[in-house]
Order: sequence, then C-alpha cells, then structure tokens
Amino acid sequence: MDTFLYIFYAIAYAVILIWSLRATPTQFRWSMRSFVHLVIIGLIFDNAVIASGKVIGEGELLAFLNEMRYWLHAFITPTLVFYALGLLRLTNEKWRKSRLALGSFLLITAGLIVYEIQTGILNKTLEPVWEYGVLRYNTVESSSGPPIMILLVMAVLLVTSIILWKLTKWPWMFGALCIILVFNVIPFDFASSAVTNGFELLLMLLLVVTKRHYEKISS
Repeated sequence: MDTFLYIFYAIAYAVILIWSLRATPTQFRWSMRSFVHLVIIGLIFDNAVIASGKVIGEGELLAFLNEMRYWLHAFITPTLVFYALGLLRLTNEKWRKSRLALGSFLLITAGLIVYEIQTGILNKTLEPVWEYGVLRYNTVESSSGPPIMILLVMAVLLVTSIILWKLTKWPWMFGALCIILVFNVIPFDFASSAVTNGFELLLMLLLVVTKRHYEKISS
C-alpha cells in the first residue's frame, strides 16, 4: 500500500505545482515566495524515488538517488524561511523595507542548511531498508522524532502564520501547521510509513493557497 501512496503523493505534488504556476495572477516572476515551488519539486523527486525503490532494487543507482534525496532536503527545505519572509513583505510596508529582517532570514536559512548537512549527511552511512513493502536507503544513525531543522522551519512558518492571521485575518496557514505539529508530537501508530506524509501534502497545498491568496489581493 505504501508504494501506491508515495506514487499518489508524487503525482499530487506535480498537480499542485502545475496549478500554482498556472494560477499565478500575473506573469510568473521569481520571488521569495517562489521557493515553495522549489520545495515541491524536491518533494516530487523524494516521493518518486521512494515509490520506485522496489522496482530499481538494491544497488548503486538507488543508493545514489536516495543520497540525492538527503542533499536536496538539506538545501531546499530551509528555503521555506524565504517563503515566509516573502509573504510578510506582501502584508506590511515595514517588512518590505527592513534590511534587518532580510539579513536575519538569510542567516537563519544559511544556518539551517549548514546544520542539516553537518548532522544529517556528512559522515553518515546509507543502508537499504525495507519498510511496509517499500525499499529505500536510510542513514544508519536514526533519531526519534522530527529533525531539528524541520522543527525550526516549522517554527518560522508558525510565527509567520500567526502574524498573517493577526494582520489579515487569514487563519488557514496557522490551522494546517497546527495539524502537522499535533501529528508530530502525538505518537500515532499507523501501520504505514507513508500515511503521515499526507499531512505534509496538506501543508504544502495550504502554503500554495496562501501564496496565491496574498498575491491576488496585492496585485
């Protein structure tokens, strides 16, 4: 079942990406908010590699593709911090002109990337793991709970969602983040390693919807 779920996630992310790009109210131009598209592309690759693991089989190719998953995750996921700043810049003149905010968000993003590379990739060994009918390569050293980098990115998004709710009465991003946090804190016992990824899909959908909402009202 997990294989089909990962295939579904990859397709769903592709649909969200296409819909987001086509739904842009004006001609597409790269901005800080566009980093959410980059994250979605990374998630398409991530889920496609996991879904195809059983077909590819153990070996150098699958090991390389899974290693690429880790590198893309380390470089791309922290850029959601830029996405957060891009949203805030649409809502308030102070955010658009603040060099302190830009510098702070740049430092946070760079720090998260460096931290994730050092703790999650370097000096780590990948080994094949079968789980619920899915074959992937995971690091030998595994930790319980979500990685610190993910928690910090979520914290930035959560604070941003609260500010957006206060300034513009838009609660949906905050609500999606609360759902994700609940399912990360409470140890639900699903007979699957893919089910909880559905909440990540919900979050990315809401981030895209939020991006579109603020771009429409500011255009």
